[in-house]
Amino acid sequence: MDNALYVGLSRQMTLRREMDIVANNIANADTTGFKVESLLVETEPMSPAVTAQGPRPVKFVLDRGVGRDFRQGTLRMTGGTFDLGVEGDGFFKVSTAEGEQYTRDGRFRLDDAGKLVTQDGLPVLGDGGELVIDPKKGPVTIAPDGTVSQGEEIVGKVGVARFDQLSVLEKVGDNLYRNTSNDQPQAAPDARVKQGMLEGSNVKPITEITRMIEVTRAYESMAKMMDANAELSRRSIERMGKLN
Repeated sequence: MDNALYVGLSRQMTLRREMDIVANNIANADTTGFKVESLLVETEPMSPAVTAQGPRPVKFVLDRGVGRDFRQGTLRMTGGTFDLGVEGDGFFKVSTAEGEQYTRDGRFRLDDAGKLVTQDGLPVLGDGGELVIDPKKGPVTIAPDGTVSQGEEIVGKVGVARFDQLSVLEKVGDNLYRNTSNDQPQAAPDARVKQGMLEGSNVKPITEITRMIEVTRAYESMAKMMDANAELSRRSIERMGKLN
């Protein structure tokens, strides 16, 4: 296999990965708090497969990870008491078996013990730990700063954290992120908690469908280039054989 086929194959591998990411974006267009993702690629010079009179170096296309766009999604009204949306930079804090994790998905509920939990039953953390609410004490009001009240009584405060570098957040599934750095998250005084609202996905379906078409055409073009290169090599070998 010569250089052109190696380079073409490396590009096709990244295109297949990009197609998976685009398809996942489209599938999560209606997922609460989902952030659109894109593939990060780069070219890396390598020694050519055929050194005789070959170009130096040959540049291969490599997958360097996934980039995530954390821009604000549209807040939509639900009216749910424990549906919370974050306006601004910040993440709700959640307690998991692997430690504290973070999410923009504010679809919360009360469990049988009165704890404020996620849809999967993970405790939502306030500034003082887990939040426990007694429904018998009356309606729950959550202020823009996260303060949880029942009548005149303050029950606690929903914790909202922010990060100076969002690149330290690693996606772990179920719309949760974990902090991969040693730095602790900071308080988010500028973020506003919106009770009765949820943040929608920031995926733009038309844009993602357009990207899918572009990836498909790029893959097909690369396949045609590789086929043409293979046909050229075959003809060259045939002609050399006839001369001999």
